[in-house]
Amino acid sequence: MDSLLIAIDYRDPTWIAIAFAFGLLCRQIKLPPMVGFLIAGFVLHLMGAQSGEFLRSIADLGVTLLLFTIGLKLRVSSLLTPEIWGTTTLHMGTTVVLTACLLMGLSVGGVLMFDGMNFSTALIVAFALSFSSTVFAVKTMEDRGAMTSRYGQIAIGVLVMQDIAAVLFLAFSSGKVPSPYALGLLALIPGRHLLWKLMELSGHKELLTVFGFVMALGGAALFEAVGMKGDLGALIFGVLLANHQKGSELAHTLMGFKDVFLVCFFLTIGLTGLPTWETAGAALILLLLVPFKTALFFKIFSFFKVRARASTLASLSLANYSEFGLIVAAIAISAGWLSNEWLTVIALTLSASFILAAPFNAFSDRIYNKYRHYLKKHEARTRLAGDEDISLKGNLILVFGMGRVGCAAYDQIDAMVDGQILGIDQDDREVARQLEGGRNVLRGDATNPEFWSRVEGDKSEIQLILLAMPNPRANRLAAEQLRALGYHGPIVATAKFQEDVEKLKEAGIDRVYNIYAEAGTGAANHMREFLKPDETLERRARSAGL
Repeated sequence: MDSLLIAIDYRDPTWIAIAFAFGLLCRQIKLPPMVGFLIAGFVLHLMGAQSGEFLRSIADLGVTLLLFTIGLKLRVSSLLTPEIWGTTTLHMGTTVVLTACLLMGLSVGGVLMFDGMNFSTALIVAFALSFSSTVFAVKTMEDRGAMTSRYGQIAIGVLVMQDIAAVLFLAFSSGKVPSPYALGLLALIPGRHLLWKLMELSGHKELLTVFGFVMALGGAALFEAVGMKGDLGALIFGVLLANHQKGSELAHTLMGFKDVFLVCFFLTIGLTGLPTWETAGAALILLLLVPFKTALFFKIFSFFKVRARASTLASLSLANYSEFGLIVAAIAISAGWLSNEWLTVIALTLSASFILAAPFNAFSDRIYNKYRHYLKKHEARTRLAGDEDISLKGNLILVFGMGRVGCAAYDQIDAMVDGQILGIDQDDREVARQLEGGRNVLRGDATNPEFWSRVEGDKSEIQLILLAMPNPRANRLAAEQLRALGYHGPIVATAKFQEDVEKLKEAGIDRVYNIYAEAGTGAANHMREFLKPDETLERRARSAGL
């Protein structure tokens, strides 16, 4: 206990409390709390504060858990699609070349810190700026409930491909060659069955949580031991567990820990370096490249046949710089390729890109709806697999979200409408499982206006819609989208907490069921079957003339 108290600087709890205050303030003005965490770090830095070893260690732990949970939701086959590997390759190549040329132009013009920069230095800085932040994008999509959406899967795939490029750069730039023992990591592929068995034996509570920490930290330590990047190890171990049925449960179990630890990560970003007018000016110039980076993502996604909305939302989630830029700068500084001031420049640029990107992502649906007609002009005529036009003809009931609640409702209503019911889920793995079970299910996202643009023919046949998605915000967005598109029929939704019920009703939902309260009512109904009439009470009732 004493060693832990020594490790925690007395100022660390204060910085975390200040981060909480800024996060709470941002939440009140409808911005993601992580914007407040970033601002807190920036303000503290301007006041001369510095991050301690405790904050940095917790931040690193948060990133490790983040990559592990990404792996738990990752489908390796998705990385092999052209819209992911093709987009990553074209975007990184184009960004590095054009950014390096721009930096050389600034060098020739003698602008600020760019004065005297040679081409190799320009390439290093350009490479650092070609990445997007995994932490920011994943946190944003988790808040929106979009991790399994089409655009979410595409954005995550691009980020993973970028992480692979990052690992290769670290290996070559540091001169650190993986140990020959690294070949032994291939044994993890058949060995994953043992990991699955351990996860099954861990149950559903504290042991499962401990198992997740062991896998994340153990995977990172194992990869570090054989000369490879530890974060890659956490990601790979997550991938090994992803296909098990308890993978999503494990990811949900670790979510709270990850979110808390990432508060320290956002704080340390703002506490990285003390800005000056010169470094702030250089950061502002680099920040002006973000719109170009975003537009290039959109154009390449559209080229690879991604629908306009998915292209827009994926591009906005990638419209920032990455924390990997700090790692690149640190390596370049240690090798003598950059001056120390560049670490501050990239830290400022990174922080500012997070702050600017947050509101754009928070209002991304509104942005798309406003410029929808223009953006759709860039859409390819042919569709990706799973994005084809669909027909709702012959269905009276739609169920969005085919989890346990959605499936139960589907099965109860199926016989009542003579099979004229359609389940819709945005996770293609869930869709495949439901189809195997004999249910009529297709892949779609009720929060996506493009889902309705895929629907052929008249939609007036639909008599009832159930929104049973686990994220209340997704249910609310879906209801708002349905009403905006002219659907006037009844909408029923589920909620877990009472505070969500009123918000859902405000979004135009006719009836909201609290699934916990309903579960209690259902249990009581079943209990009545086992209750015997109390003869004493009956006699008392008769004597009282009742």
